Amino acid sequence: MAAALRLAAIQTGTTLTHMNLLTTYRRLAALPGGKRLFSAAVSRKAPYFATIRPLIEALDEGHIRVSMKKRRAVHNHIGTVHAIACCNLCEVAAGTLIEATLPAHLRWIPKSMTVRYLKKAETDLAATVAIDMAVMSQPGDVIMPVKVCDLNGVVVVEADINMYVSERPR
Repeated sequence: MAAALRLAAIQTGTTLTHMNLLTTYRRLAALPGGKRLFSAAVSRKAPYFATIRPLIEALDEGHIRVSMKKRRAVHNHIGTVHAIACCNLCEVAAGTLIEATLPAHLRWIPKSMTVRYLKKAETDLAATVAIDMAVMSQPGDVIMPVKVCDLNGVVVVEADINMYVSERPR
């Protein structure tokens, strides 16, 4: 994985040191299999995310879309996507977006998460976060609103993830 990421960085003319996450996504997404490679790298950095095998389909300033397949490993006892797998999808979406777009002098950590389970998650899922970039320009609490939809476009889960943003130590 690391070798593949280095190769992709070389092919796109970037280096892995001091490489902006959003820039990396844009460059890799243009390559065949690049989105899958980028998603695997994110999961390698935060290994628990790998349990849902997320695919970062779109990433831009203030917006992200991350999908996951409905497969047996994420089922609950009734054969739908488990609530915690949905939470994991929410967290990978919000965390990747804030990491990719937060100004370099700031850092973040999840502080809390409020989740509303609205419908059974019976298909593959996609989480989206859309946020005004202005709210991420200074320290304090930032609420990342996440919507998880099924293949029919029905919102099955909503989450508000409170990220605490602070200055990076000098």
